[in-house]
Amino acid sequence: MKRNVFDIYTEFIFREDIPEKSDIIFVPGSEEGALAVRAAELWRAGLAPVILPSGKYAKLTGHLKEHKEYASEWEYLKTGLMEQGVPERAIWKEDQATFTYENALCSRKVTDAEGLMVKKAILCCQAYHAARALLYYQICFPETEFFVCPVVTKGISRENWYQTETGRKLVLTEVEHCGSQFGTVLAEFVERN
Repeated sequence: MKRNVFDIYTEFIFREDIPEKSDIIFVPGSEEGALAVRAAELWRAGLAPVILPSGKYAKLTGHLKEHKEYASEWEYLKTGLMEQGVPERAIWKEDQATFTYENALCSRKVTDAEGLMVKKAILCCQAYHAARALLYYQICFPETEFFVCPVVTKGISRENWYQTETGRKLVLTEVEHCGSQFGTVLAEFVERN
């Protein structure tokens, strides 16, 4: 099969695994309700006993953009999870993170405080955000095997991202962030260890 130039970016950015039974489902902060729907499906399928949505609001805006009636992304996602039948006791709380790396760092603080040794985890994130989310969660949970279960949001998928200006901008911005932000995070990680 002949590969095209888009395949390189597609394979890097759009990560997806077949989920296995895990200790927890992580949901990086977002105002995309589809993440709560997918995380609830995975929970109802018995793939993990708890879900940890993470997020305050985007650092760049200082507030939620679309769902201003909620105090945080965590509260918005928690509401969505409960609407999908997930009981409150199965939803852990992290409502301080304002960017993806903080989602992972703060989630680690929560699992440590709960005494949960995360051997396997499901990462339920936006499809075009999967590579960066996985990088950060792997840095914060180096002992954990992750299964990425992405959700197509904004209509941007691995099959069509390059066909629209919005798709190209979102994906290429993710590629850029993976390089620029990951370099800073990696330096911090090396310093800590």
